[in-house]
Amino acid sequence: MIRRRSIIFAAAVSAAGLIAPVHAQDASDKSIVVASTTSTQDSGLFGHILPLFKKKTGITVKVVAVGTGRALDTARRGDADIVFVHAKSAEEKFLSEGHGVKRYPVMYNDFVLIGPKSDPAGIKGIKDITAALKEIMAKNASFISRGDGSGTHIAELNLWKAAGVDIEKEKGPWYKEIGQGMGAALTNAAASEAYVLSDRGTWLWFRNKSDLVIEVEGDNRLFNQYGVMLVNPAKHPNVQKEAGQAFIDWLTSPEGQKAIADYKINGEQLFYPNADEPHS
Repeated sequence: MIRRRSIIFAAAVSAAGLIAPVHAQDASDKSIVVASTTSTQDSGLFGHILPLFKKKTGITVKVVAVGTGRALDTARRGDADIVFVHAKSAEEKFLSEGHGVKRYPVMYNDFVLIGPKSDPAGIKGIKDITAALKEIMAKNASFISRGDGSGTHIAELNLWKAAGVDIEKEKGPWYKEIGQGMGAALTNAAASEAYVLSDRGTWLWFRNKSDLVIEVEGDNRLFNQYGVMLVNPAKHPNVQKEAGQAFIDWLTSPEGQKAIADYKINGEQLFYPNADEPHS
């Protein structure tokens, strides 16, 4: 199973366009596999905190960044030790199925609605995200959906539902599902002058902003909570229980929470630690 995991991790790294070599884990290799959403990777957060964790514990963290839905499926197969994602309802379902041990809140940020400076739907400055989405649909303005079962995609679908829109029935040529991660969705939006829902962290990290700007932000419904769970070793005996729990304990400790808070781009904080809020 460990060898299978290494192959799966290598395939995920290759699919993500990364070049770091991956080798089969041997008995002396102190490492864990974390299945995570693309936003924690694409925002640069893991690049900031994982070296600090390894320095503290000697444990190497291998990340499979595939979006929340696929991350949870990876864990269901026993191909990860930890899941670090941002779709609470999907996380609670994962727990109820017995695949996880316990969910720990870690941090939050928010979603933002991105669009072209020209703002063809005329939504700039609207505070109600559902009103903005209805305007985009009414104007047949181009909209990029990740369409990949990720936490961001789940949040987008929930927002359409809150707007009273059955997007599966009412979508048209203006609504494009790409089945890819956040970076790709932003790139598509920049190339096609389209609107897109993004987590703020990836938006701040994104370097190819072109003529894209934040159109809508600040609605309470755009809150974006992240949680972490150990995959249940009773279901999957290959899970690295001690090393995995050490990662969770560090993330939720004052040291780990400070590391998250300290990560900034151009002086702007990307994630806000809240491990001490048990109902998040």
